[in-house]
Amino acid sequence: MDAQQPALTTPQHHDPIIQVRDIVVGFGEKIILNHLDLDIYRGEILGFVGASGGGKSVLTRTILGLVPKRSGVVEVFGQNLDGLSERQRSAVERRWGVLFQQGALFSSLTVKQNIQFPLRENLGLSPRLMDDIAFAKIEMVGLKPDVAEKLPSELSGGMIKRAALARSLALDPEILFLDEPTSGLDPIGAGEFDELIRTLQQTLGLTVFMVTHDLDSLHTVCDRIAALGSGKVIAQGTIETMMASQHPWLRAYFHGARARAVQAGLR
Repeated sequence: MDAQQPALTTPQHHDPIIQVRDIVVGFGEKIILNHLDLDIYRGEILGFVGASGGGKSVLTRTILGLVPKRSGVVEVFGQNLDGLSERQRSAVERRWGVLFQQGALFSSLTVKQNIQFPLRENLGLSPRLMDDIAFAKIEMVGLKPDVAEKLPSELSGGMIKRAALARSLALDPEILFLDEPTSGLDPIGAGEFDELIRTLQQTLGLTVFMVTHDLDSLHTVCDRIAALGSGKVIAQGTIETMMASQHPWLRAYFHGARARAVQAGLR
């Protein structure tokens, strides 16, 4: 499926929860996103792939409002983010959670305090209730209760990812943004994290936008994949659609030596 063809036709794919239209983002004279269009559908896990430095994370940060765009429109929950007041914007932002590539935990706060940070910022809850929520999220991501009082420096890479995921779930979001969630993890840890994401998506009814290089993730947890090239979405569809594409970059990506090893391991 190329970028101009319609999206998949299962019922959930009639309901875009995020719509990106004609987005242009640049730094100086360099254009990173060049009139890019993309829909993210309610209830799906969308894997977003592309060459290193091609702008995958830039798109995420543009949707989140962390990178300014030169033109175009981002709609979330049917609302044009440019037209919202500060209060309306905050209300939308409470409905999404973000896991950045390195976790981005506050180094001076314990895991429990990191998870409670968005609760303190957005809700007027009692300390006891915030503790209950923090421990529930810690259990939800597969960490032991004693991790709550640890600092990020005391955690392994995989534990940091899970703690950061717990924080991203603190406000019970409807959308989850994941930026290279399995980077830095060994194959077993990455596989377990993929399984956790799929379980949470199914249990909580999340919509997941996952920037990734991980071919295992694309094969095992993504419902749909969109590929970025030259600042635009060059193809989108299922893993089978992507593998059947004749686009040179997609063929190299999905049929290279590493891709063949992944496919052999999945059989």
